[in-house]
Amino acid sequence: MENDRGDLVDLYVPRKCAATGRIIEAKDHASVQIAVADVDANGKVIPGSSTLFPLSGPLRTAGEADDSLNRLAQKEGLLRNVWNYQK
Repeated sequence: MENDRGDLVDLYVPRKCAATGRIIEAKDHASVQIAVADVDANGKVIPGSSTLFPLSGPLRTAGEADDSLNRLAQKEGLLRNVWNYQK
C-alpha cells in the first residue's frame, strides 16, 4: 500500500517465486532468495549489481530448485547450454 507521497507503508511486501510465479507467504521459512553477481565481459564483478532469484519452499521441498535456478539463469543470459527442455 502507498501513501499520498508514493512511499510504501506496508510492513510486509510479499515476493513471488521466480520459477513458479506463486506468492511466497510470510510463514514460508523454507524459501530462499539467491543473488547472482553480475559480471562484465572480462569476468569481473560489477559492484552493486546482481540478479535476484527468489525460490519458494514447496519448490525446494520437491527437489526442483537446482533445475529451476539453472533454467532461470540461462533465461537471463547468465549461463549457456546448461538447461535443456525435453518434450
